[in-house]
Amino acid sequence: MYDCSILDCTLRDGGYYNNWDFCPDVIQAYLTAMARAKIDYVELGLRNFPKSGFDGPFAYTTEIFIKSLNLPEGPKYGVMVDAKTILEASMSIEDAVDALFIDAVQSPIKLVRVAAHFHEVEHSGAIINALKTKGYMVGFNLMQAGGKPDDVIADKAKIAAEWEDLDCLYFADSLGNMDGEEVARIVKALRTQWQGKIGIHTHNNMGKALDNTLKAQSLGVSWLDVTVTGMGRGAGNAQTESLLAVIDKISDKYDPSAVYELVIRYFERMQKEYGWGSSLLYFLGAQNDVHPTYIQNLVSNKHYGTDEMVGAINYLSQLEGTTSYNGDVMESALSFDTSTKKVSGSDMLFGKFEGCEVLIVGNGPSLGRYLPAIESYINERQPIVIAINAVKDLSPEFVNYYCVSHNSKYLSEHNVYKSLQRPIIMPAHRFTDEELNNVSNEFFDYGLNVVPGQFVVNQNYCTVPYDLTAAYALAIALNGQALKISLVGVDGYERGDIRQSEMIDLLANYKSLAPETSITALTPTSYSLQQGSIYAPNL
Repeated sequence: MYDCSILDCTLRDGGYYNNWDFCPDVIQAYLTAMARAKIDYVELGLRNFPKSGFDGPFAYTTEIFIKSLNLPEGPKYGVMVDAKTILEASMSIEDAVDALFIDAVQSPIKLVRVAAHFHEVEHSGAIINALKTKGYMVGFNLMQAGGKPDDVIADKAKIAAEWEDLDCLYFADSLGNMDGEEVARIVKALRTQWQGKIGIHTHNNMGKALDNTLKAQSLGVSWLDVTVTGMGRGAGNAQTESLLAVIDKISDKYDPSAVYELVIRYFERMQKEYGWGSSLLYFLGAQNDVHPTYIQNLVSNKHYGTDEMVGAINYLSQLEGTTSYNGDVMESALSFDTSTKKVSGSDMLFGKFEGCEVLIVGNGPSLGRYLPAIESYINERQPIVIAINAVKDLSPEFVNYYCVSHNSKYLSEHNVYKSLQRPIIMPAHRFTDEELNNVSNEFFDYGLNVVPGQFVVNQNYCTVPYDLTAAYALAIALNGQALKISLVGVDGYERGDIRQSEMIDLLANYKSLAPETSITALTPTSYSLQQGSIYAPNL
């Protein structure tokens, strides 16, 4: 007889992708499938006090909402509450538990899991006792267990063992960077002090969620967390359907076919829409102990390409405390503006391009397609060539300056820039002193300020409406008093990409700011610009 229990937490963990707002038909299909598949526990969502902003019903999973659901018989239903939610409430622990939970006998909910960081364990005993007094089964989840020393893990397990009737002690691979050896180490450390049931919650950042779950099960871990298609924060979790497929080879306890149908009919389509699952970026984040929410937000932000996202991960990996998510740190990583210095700059570029054509080179596909013609154009007409970041196709011999507006973008490619041996134009105030010390190229300091709705060019700095390097390059050309501006490789982004609408608005701002300085695209572009041709003769 298969003696492990499966806990499916799709509606709770999956909510990080859709703000816990699932469609009614998905909800009912999911609940029906869980019952038909004979899943032991279904965690419906989180239990929270009111928060700012809109989150769907599974972020709160109130008793009123739960009772509106058609919950099939079979699974035991549960919710999760963060220890922080109760510990930081403006009331006693007992009053906070009373405010969030009615007695279990009056509720369809039978299981409550408390998720806690290691530093919260010592303060969580009263939460467990209060929930047990109300009649609930209680699980306790040790978040971010990976990498913690054996003695620390054992100490937390000892504390948990002293609580009254805790039903299951979980450990979570929150950063998704465990392997089988790490799983075994943690289980062994827990067992020195805890003899009750152990559960595991794995993340799939490095593609090992299922393997780690099975490894834990082989070591006696008996509560196994999964989600349908792995839907969950960041790269997601061990997949319900995959675990069921493995168990189906050795036991007939579950019915996987019900979940297979759910996956094909509903969740594969949702996965394409929201994009959870393992990827290179999640793998790199896990390798560098970066919390998966940082990676999820990087992936969902449409401003930056892969190189810039890798640069942001490199930046995050150098900081302390990124094993926990911090919105302010995320904002720095996404804006690539990590310095707290005031906007500054020099006037060294002012008037430097007077009477000259400035050719701004982007990295769109047309750069490679029309490269021979672009090189001939540069040889013949001798414009001042400013490349937006380290363009890959155009040789440095054709470039006068590289402009970089994001420090993490430069840091991710500083070896590339070093080999280019061309001057760089960059806003020094956006770089830390240590980062500036790593800049080996000659560079011109031209400041950059980002203020929505503003496009102003001053002698030593510019203010642009969007944090786009293309905006910075245009401002540099205007500050240098270019006679005219030409563009190549500035193709535009896909429809729906926020950068496309931002560039359209930016170019409209440009026309208002400098109507006398013409701007012409010499390779095909999706922007409403004067269109010329790189092949046109020089008459």
